[in-house]
Amino acid sequence: MFRQWYGKKQLTKQRRKLMPDIDIDFADRNEILGKLKHRVAKLDTGKKHNTGVYVTEIPHNPVDMLSTIDYETAEDRGYFKLDFLNVSIYEKVKDEDHLKELMNKEPLWELLETKDFCDLVFHVSGHHALIKKLKPRSKEQLAAVLAIIRPAKRHLQDSDWTTISKEVWTKPKDGEYYFKKAHAVAYAHAIVVHMNLICEELNAVGNVRLQEQGS
Repeated sequence: MFRQWYGKKQLTKQRRKLMPDIDIDFADRNEILGKLKHRVAKLDTGKKHNTGVYVTEIPHNPVDMLSTIDYETAEDRGYFKLDFLNVSIYEKVKDEDHLKELMNKEPLWELLETKDFCDLVFHVSGHHALIKKLKPRSKEQLAAVLAIIRPAKRHLQDSDWTTISKEVWTKPKDGEYYFKKAHAVAYAHAIVVHMNLICEELNAVGNVRLQEQGS
C-alpha cells in the first residue's frame, strides 16, 4: 500500500513539473471571456480563483460554471488551467503594430531612477530605491530586479550583478515564493511597453503646450 501511495505521489510531482504555467494579459479579460466558452478555476477554500479558467471541459457547477474540484487537484488529474489577467496598460495600445513598436523601442532606462517616473510604472512602483541602486539597462536585468523583489530572492538585493545572474533563477529548496524566469521576462517586456507609453503621452502633452504657446 505504501509503495502504491508513494508512487502516485511521485507521479503527481512529475505531472506538476511538466504542466506549463501560462498567463495571458488583456486590456479587458471580461470582454474576451464573454466570447469564449470557459469554466472557472476554484481555490482549495472553495472560492473562485482570481484569474484561472479552463477552456476545456472539467467537472463544474452548471449555474456559475465554477469547477467542482480545486485547481491543484485538477492539475494533478491533467486539467490545464490558463490565467487571464487584466493589465490596464494595454488599454492605450492602439493596435498590434503599435504594440510591436512599443516592445521593440529601447526605453530611456535612466528614467526609472527618477522616483516620480518609477512610481508611475507597472510592477516597479514603490521599488525606486532598489532600481536606483541596481540601475537595470536591459530587459534581462529588469527581469532579475523583478525576481529579487519576491520573497525567495530578496537576499540578493544587496548583491552585485555577477552574483545576481548566478543565483536569481535557481529554484528555492524551501518552497518560498519566487518568480520564474519566463514570468519575470514577460513582465519586463510589459514594463518596457509601459515606459514607452508614458513617454509617448508626455511628448504628446509637451507638443500640445508648444502649439498653444505658438498660437
